[in-house]
Amino acid sequence: MVWPADRRSGGGSVVRCRGGGCDIKTLAAQAEVDRTAFYGSRPYAHLRAEFEHRLQQLQQDGETPDPKLGRIERLKAEINKLKNRLAQAESTNEQLSDFRTQALARIAAQHDEIERLRTATSSASTVTRLPPARQKIIGPC
Repeated sequence: MVWPADRRSGGGSVVRCRGGGCDIKTLAAQAEVDRTAFYGSRPYAHLRAEFEHRLQQLQQDGETPDPKLGRIERLKAEINKLKNRLAQAESTNEQLSDFRTQALARIAAQHDEIERLRTATSSASTVTRLPPARQKIIGPC
């Protein structure tokens, strides 16, 4: 973690985190100072406030100085993308299932109509049946 930046150059909010999160605990560990020194009226309380302000400013600018937070955000975005793909796949499966049901119902209705027409032709004398189609014989005649 590089913090704070060189104040003489007017440089400002350089916050880089290594080996942990970008938080007071990591800041204290890298500075080899007790974490409680950053709270209340302790000697480094002003540094904690400045660190939190700079970290908040970076987050508002869209930067993620903490690699853990960056990875968490990336994984959350990936999870949302996968959830959307899953919902789309489930919707497609549902549509295909509905189409299959409708197609089977149509086939069953057509079969019933064919059966009805066959029974109507056998009982009615006004309908003449066509002879079955002849098979072609291939070879010498």
